[in-house]
Amino acid sequence: MGGRRILQMASNNYLGLTDHPRMKQAAIEAIEKYGVGSGSVRTISGTLDIHDQLERELAEFKGTEAALVFQSGFTTNQGVFGTLLQAEDVVISDELNHASIIDGIRLTKAARRIFKHKDMNQLEEILKESGSFSRRYIVTDGVFSMDGDIAPLPDIVELAERYDAIVCVDDAHASGVLGKNGKGTTDHFGLNGRVHIQIGTLSKAVGVVGGYAAGSLALKEYLIHKARPFLFSTSQTPAVAASCLEAIRVLRSSPELGERMWASANFFRSQLQGDGFDTGASETPIIPIVIGDAARTMEFSARLLEEGVFAPAIVYPTVAADKGRVRFIITAS
Repeated sequence: MGGRRILQMASNNYLGLTDHPRMKQAAIEAIEKYGVGSGSVRTISGTLDIHDQLERELAEFKGTEAALVFQSGFTTNQGVFGTLLQAEDVVISDELNHASIIDGIRLTKAARRIFKHKDMNQLEEILKESGSFSRRYIVTDGVFSMDGDIAPLPDIVELAERYDAIVCVDDAHASGVLGKNGKGTTDHFGLNGRVHIQIGTLSKAVGVVGGYAAGSLALKEYLIHKARPFLFSTSQTPAVAASCLEAIRVLRSSPELGERMWASANFFRSQLQGDGFDTGASETPIIPIVIGDAARTMEFSARLLEEGVFAPAIVYPTVAADKGRVRFIITAS
């Protein structure tokens, strides 16, 4: 770009933690103490004390009995769904759930039912018709990554309790964003103790890399012994584990980061709407400008870059053919 300064408005680095001095220092100290790698998978000799500490503090942060860390959010969904879902089960999934949820479900022999986006009437009809299955799992994103809207989790939990279903929420774009100090969608709605499985990433608001599943101790123990992505992948490097651990501590002690992010996001969205732009269903720092036509969307993004603003075009097949948009993510930085 010839040395031009570009305003980056597309990063998942919601709270600006990727270069936080406390996290950088934690990574440096971990390398000095442990080296650059763990040398093995978790179940052999790849579990260091910082992995255990990270999982303890992550569980406490999420308000669950236990948590298990994976190498990425994508592999977390592969591990959780590939392990839990059996042929006699049914999984009921929002049509706009993330690709990692879809692929995790595809690894299984469980029956699949899809409900229209946030359509609680259709979800209830599916629950009524699926009573013959051994277990019923309802799966939803907490925050939907393309539109920035929030799942109606209270309604989902109410239906799950009425029909004896298991609820799993993927907080990839909600961890660090929703709830007190960024605890996620469950905390945001005051549903602590009523959501069975909380999945998330350590690669977005947390600012590093990795994923996790939080829930009961029984869930953690089962995944340790059965989840293939966990069993057959070398554990997180010491620097990654240490910086993730420090990030959780930063989240708990620095609410001003989230406050700054939300203030900026609400201002930006209101200004766009005031200028006549279609921001869709956005209610979080994910703020699209919905344009529709793919070619116009690409042209709009390119024109922004000419003006010094980086916000990439997102078109088919990532979104529907007539739903092309330029997606902004507003961060604390």
